[in-house]
Amino acid sequence: MISLKSEREIRAMQASGEILSNIHVALRDYIKEGVTTREIDQFVQKRIEEAGAVAAQIGYEGYQFATCTSVNDEICHGFPSKYRLKSGDIVKVDFCVDLEGAISDSCWCYAIGDISPEHQRLMAVTKKALYLGIEQAVVGNRIGDIGHAIQSYVEAEGFGVVRDFVGHGIGPSIHEDPMIPHYGQAGKGLRLKEGMAITIEPMVTTGTWRMKMDDNGWTARTQDGGYCAQYEHSLIVTADGPLLTTLQAD
Repeated sequence: MISLKSEREIRAMQASGEILSNIHVALRDYIKEGVTTREIDQFVQKRIEEAGAVAAQIGYEGYQFATCTSVNDEICHGFPSKYRLKSGDIVKVDFCVDLEGAISDSCWCYAIGDISPEHQRLMAVTKKALYLGIEQAVVGNRIGDIGHAIQSYVEAEGFGVVRDFVGHGIGPSIHEDPMIPHYGQAGKGLRLKEGMAITIEPMVTTGTWRMKMDDNGWTARTQDGGYCAQYEHSLIVTADGPLLTTLQAD
């Protein structure tokens, strides 16, 4: 079932998203060479709780951490650990904030030290793909328009689009209908309506988009060891266009 958000719910999701986006801004300075992914997780959890909110991922389907910290070939759901980031790594930090029942969800990709030109381009293409998808999130368009905009751009740039993980509806649960693939055909799929709350979160790879799963049952990584980047926003479909609830300050 797809819920259309009221003005009150939208304001609450904006407040939740402001907490989340402020933490991502703080991570720009915190994430650097030598920091462990577990320290990133602890930093995020502390900031969420200091803001009077809850780290929504803890306990979700048995997940134990406030964040997913996915490094290099890890596509998503990387477990925070003792791994120390080194120059050349890229790390995706994905987390959800629950502020009195209002959920926000956003992932951002961070470069550590000097990364290769290929991985710089991977990150740039992925971020642009996110915003190309967001441009299609307007009343009357179809879900396929979002996926087509992302896939056609990414593949023309020589990268792959992960199929196994997609965007989704959000609030008051982390994952709700509808599912939002980052591939597809324009003009196909469910029509977007005013008040829909969704995430768009393309995962883009340097090689194959196909994945394999780690023994922990959560962490997905590329089959060929190629790097993966991801960027994600939560948004509301409105009569005036997409309203980003997780927009970061410059």
